[in-house]
Amino acid sequence: MKIVVIGGNGLIGAKLVGRLKDRGHDVIAASPRTGVNAVTGEGLDEALKGANVVIDVSNAPSFEDQAAMEFFQNSARNIAAIEIAEGIHHHIALSVVGTDGLQESGYFRAKLVQETLIKSSGVPYTIVRATQFFEFLDSIVSFSFVENAIRLPAAAFQPIAAGDVAAALEEVVLGEPVNGTVEIAGPDRGTLIGIVESYLRTTGDTRSIVTDPNAPYFGVSIDEFSLVPGRGARLQPTTLQQWLQKSSH
Repeated sequence: MKIVVIGGNGLIGAKLVGRLKDRGHDVIAASPRTGVNAVTGEGLDEALKGANVVIDVSNAPSFEDQAAMEFFQNSARNIAAIEIAEGIHHHIALSVVGTDGLQESGYFRAKLVQETLIKSSGVPYTIVRATQFFEFLDSIVSFSFVENAIRLPAAAFQPIAAGDVAAALEEVVLGEPVNGTVEIAGPDRGTLIGIVESYLRTTGDTRSIVTDPNAPYFGVSIDEFSLVPGRGARLQPTTLQQWLQKSSH
C-alpha cells in the first residue's frame, strides 16, 4: 500500500513513517525538506500520485493567527483537490482534543477550519484528535513562567507520548475511514498542575507552581475539561513516568 505522510519529517511524522516502513508499506515522507510543500502545492501532485492513503500530521511553522490560517486552509484545499483527482480512499489528519472550545486562539480557529474543509471535501476521512504531548511539557512550563513562578489554571490533563500518537495513527491507517473524529489520550488523567509538578520534580526543576484560575494556556482561557477527551477516547499505554525514564536514556 502506498502511503503519503504530509509532515513526514516532523516529531510525529518521522515516527509514523518508520513504523509503516517496518510493516513493508511504500511510504513517502512528504515535507518541504523532501521537495513537497502542501501550502504552495509544490511537489504535491507527484507525491500523491497512486497513493492509497494520505496522512496529514503537518503543523504550521507559526502560531500567529493569519500565518496559521493560511497554512491549514491552503494545505487542506490543495491536498483535497489532488486526492479527489487521484481517487484516494482515505485521508487522515492529526488534530487536537478540545479544538472547538479553544477558539480564542487563532491557531485553533485555523485547526477547526482545516477539519471543516476535510469533512466537506468528499474524500473519506478520519480526524484523529490527540491530547497534548509529553514532549511539550517543557513548553508549557516556559510559557507559564511569570513573575518567578509557574502559573497554571486548575484543569484536568491527560497528555500522551508522541510515540503513542504515531502508534494510534498506524492503527487508523490500517483500518477503514470512520468519516468522523477519533480521540486519543494517554492512560492517566490528572490535573495540569499535578502533572507539570511531577515533570518538574523528576527533572530536578525546583521552581514553584502557583494555581491561578486566570492563567492562560498558551494564551487561551480554558475550563476544567478543555484539555481532556470525552468518553470513548482510545487510551494509549505510556505513562508520564515511563516516558521520563525512556527520555532520560
